[in-house]
Amino acid sequence: MSGAKYAYLVVFFALLAGLFHPVITGGSFDSVVSGILVLFLGLAGGALLYKSTNTAGGRTIYLGMGLGLIALSLYLVLTISGRV
Repeated sequence: MSGAKYAYLVVFFALLAGLFHPVITGGSFDSVVSGILVLFLGLAGGALLYKSTNTAGGRTIYLGMGLGLIALSLYLVLTISGRV
C-alpha cells in the first residue's frame, strides 16, 4: 500500500511528459516513457539534495549525488529534445 500513495506522481509525470500528444497524433509512446523516467531521475536528485541539508554525516556525498542526478536529468532532457 505504501507504493500506491505515490501513484499520483506517476500520473502527474505522465501528463507532464506529454501523454496526450501520442494519443491525439497516433504516434509512439516511447518518448512519454523516457520522459517519465527522466523526470523521476530529477526527482531522485532533488530528494538527495534535500537529504543533504538534513543529515549530519555524508552531507557531501548526498550533495554530489543529487547534483549529479539533476545534471544527468538535464542532459537527458536536452538529448531527447535534440539540442545536444
